[in-house]
Amino acid sequence: MFRRFAILLRFNQRRTITSAIAVKGYKTRVSSKSRFFPTFGSFYALSLWKAKKTEENESSIMTTKELLIAKADALFEQEEYKQIYELLSGFKSNKNVEILWRLSRALYKMSLSATEVEAKKMVFEAYDTISSALEIDENHWAAQKWMAIILDAKSGYEGMKSRINQLHNVKKHMLKASELNPADATTLYLIGNWCYQISNLTWYQRKIASAIFGKPPSSSYEEALTYFEKAEIVDPNFYSQNLLMLGKSCLKLNKKEEALKYLKLASEFLAKNDEDQQAKQEAQKLLNSISP
Repeated sequence: MFRRFAILLRFNQRRTITSAIAVKGYKTRVSSKSRFFPTFGSFYALSLWKAKKTEENESSIMTTKELLIAKADALFEQEEYKQIYELLSGFKSNKNVEILWRLSRALYKMSLSATEVEAKKMVFEAYDTISSALEIDENHWAAQKWMAIILDAKSGYEGMKSRINQLHNVKKHMLKASELNPADATTLYLIGNWCYQISNLTWYQRKIASAIFGKPPSSSYEEALTYFEKAEIVDPNFYSQNLLMLGKSCLKLNKKEEALKYLKLASEFLAKNDEDQQAKQEAQKLLNSISP
């Protein structure tokens, strides 16, 4: 899973938050008439042979791409992001959306554990890569989703004004991704977290946003809760952070019983990584503070 998309408005912090094409074979034979036109018949037969070889080559290329994608996805499950980058970077010029968005995702994930200088370089390369993917197909849900994540990270390196200016665009890409693939729970989580962070702005953050926007982006805890709930319906218990944010949103809305339910689920979540462990610890801390 990707790092929690929960630092949209912490302005002083720089970093935040699959189609096989089957080529059907065909058979063609030279007409008997070609016996009377041996030169044309030979040319026609040669053309058919070349067409068949081209078809075989194209089929081989697609098979290679499918294998690349399958291997990249397996490496992603193992959190081997550098290996994904090494695997896919040589195919960047092929302009294949499936390869490009996975490459940008790997770069972003690598940036999360890199030094600040290297992380910035990786994020900007990821942004260029995901931009290329969207130029090829703006209706690809995963490209839209990762554009939202990477755009937010990139704007964080460009300063507070850039981050605020990009808030609307970040949400626009998330909404587009969700429209294209309503069954992706993590996109729904991202939208919910965007709503929560906007609703949770302090007065001085709103003042800064007002100075830049005239009118800052708006949302509510109710809207945030709706998206977190939708994510849980789509894929129950899929993400420790979604359970945590469900609990936090319910607390904001004075829904104590529901908050306790979700925070308990988050605290008991089977941790698979540091992110899960952090969610468990925060959930338990909140439980301790509100339990009688």
